[in-house]
Amino acid sequence: MLTFIVRRLGFVVLMVLLSSILIFWATQVLPGDIATMMLGRFASEEARQNLREELGLNKPVVTQYVTWLGDFVQGDWGYSISTRSEIRPLVMERLRNSAMLAGVAFAIFVPVGILLGLLAALRRNSWVDQTISVGSLAFIGLPEFVSGVVLISIFSIKLGWLPSQSAIEPSSGFVKAFPYLILPAITVALTTLAYVVRMTRSSTVDVLQTDYVRTANLKGLPPRRVLFTHVLRNSLLPTITVIAISVGWLIGGLIVTESVFSYPGLGRLVLFGVQRRDIPLIQATVLLIVVIYGIANLLADILYAVLNPRIRYT
Repeated sequence: MLTFIVRRLGFVVLMVLLSSILIFWATQVLPGDIATMMLGRFASEEARQNLREELGLNKPVVTQYVTWLGDFVQGDWGYSISTRSEIRPLVMERLRNSAMLAGVAFAIFVPVGILLGLLAALRRNSWVDQTISVGSLAFIGLPEFVSGVVLISIFSIKLGWLPSQSAIEPSSGFVKAFPYLILPAITVALTTLAYVVRMTRSSTVDVLQTDYVRTANLKGLPPRRVLFTHVLRNSLLPTITVIAISVGWLIGGLIVTESVFSYPGLGRLVLFGVQRRDIPLIQATVLLIVVIYGIANLLADILYAVLNPRIRYT
């Protein structure tokens, strides 16, 4: 098990390294000059040249990449061109906000999705199964901005139960921000919920038809014991992959949802950097999201072995 974890950790490091090369190359080919963006278009050529030398922009691209990656690993993520401030505290603050939103959404779609998937599998080919399946397919095809607007219209404008916007102070705590997290969290959960439901239903139906489940039923074991001991532990394996992928998406892929609700999260910060061609900010945020994806998938592989004792990594 330890050997597997070390090997998978090496793959994560390799993935981050290759992604960092791609990120750095992509930001280098973007139009615009960093020195001109920072000093303004009316700055003299001498001032721009001095700034390029100070930032190391006149060095070879390989040297710039090695310097940038080394500084990133050490915690020096540079300065934002747009905000004139250090990038690392800004990104960490927005990451905390996205983590709060992701935590609320995670608490909604994981248990509800697994429960609905199990219910659909246990009542397969019935009206319950058909209703859950059709509903999940509808949510998969529904864009976040559409479901967000519908939720705002119902729960904010008509009923007045929840605020329509989530433009909180970036430094707000969880208790203060919680009322503003409910609608965007439900918006996110509706999309991800559908994938969890479909995957749980499909894998549970397959497990229910296996020989060891039939044997357990023929031996007269209580249905609850069969479900939790023999079915659930094995049927959740594919679902874990979906949940792990969702973790990275929840942190960095919420650009649409955070824009609809004006929520100050990491996804909206990425959009802010792209709109202003803030290359250092884009590099830091995107690479951080890659790291989160890698860690989430590593944890998913470890959970595979925990849930299924038959899996042994060597």
